[in-house]
Amino acid sequence: MKIISIINLKGGVAKTLTADNMAHVLAVFHNKRVLLVDNDKQGNTSKAFGVHSYDEKSLSDVLTARRLDVREVIKKTRFENIDVLPANMTLIRANMEVLMDTTRPQQTRLRAALNPVAGQYDFCIIDNAPDINISTINALVASDDVIIPIKIDKYAFDGLAELKEQIEDTRDDLNPRLRLAGCLITCFIRADAEKQGEAWLRSRPEYPVFDTRIRYSEKVTESTFSEMPIAEYSRRSGTAMDYIAFVREYLQRGKA
Repeated sequence: MKIISIINLKGGVAKTLTADNMAHVLAVFHNKRVLLVDNDKQGNTSKAFGVHSYDEKSLSDVLTARRLDVREVIKKTRFENIDVLPANMTLIRANMEVLMDTTRPQQTRLRAALNPVAGQYDFCIIDNAPDINISTINALVASDDVIIPIKIDKYAFDGLAELKEQIEDTRDDLNPRLRLAGCLITCFIRADAEKQGEAWLRSRPEYPVFDTRIRYSEKVTESTFSEMPIAEYSRRSGTAMDYIAFVREYLQRGKA
């Protein structure tokens, strides 16, 4: 099971959109078994796949409880090849509980929890909050690859150096297999300022950038309200075609 963290310290860059649609394309177009981990207290991935709840166990329990089988928490979705490990606002408290519990390792809990189901999935995609906290550090420690969605605007690169430093620190200290797979340009509308920002990003060798750009489309908002992946809601939209192309590019890079 390859584990991928989708993360950016800046909000509003289509992290959840990328995680959810990458999972959908892998599952439906490539017949891959995918586990989506919602690692954001807002629980938008959980809501999108109809598994958001306060009445059942969530990622918070996985991070804080002893000897909890993650299979008790993972939820089926209407997609045969997509399961979700849900989250909700209790993740705020869980982050504090993990930090206060010094009786066992704090940064490796998610990795340990996912190990028993590694043989059941081809990919695990983690949708992370725009923050560096103990749950996102757990995600990086568990991951093989990091993908950074970037919406090119005035503040597009805020926190990018800090995030890269955190990735490198995690690789050095806790997870030597972790790599920055690339930055993914999202919400692209071909404005001159965007092109200049993209050119700057592509000129920086420390930030690999995927060739595929995810174009902006009003269909994205419509699909979100409909709780449908974009390639299901509007297969011919530019955004859907871009996510399909992006996943193909990611898989091809993995073979190189």
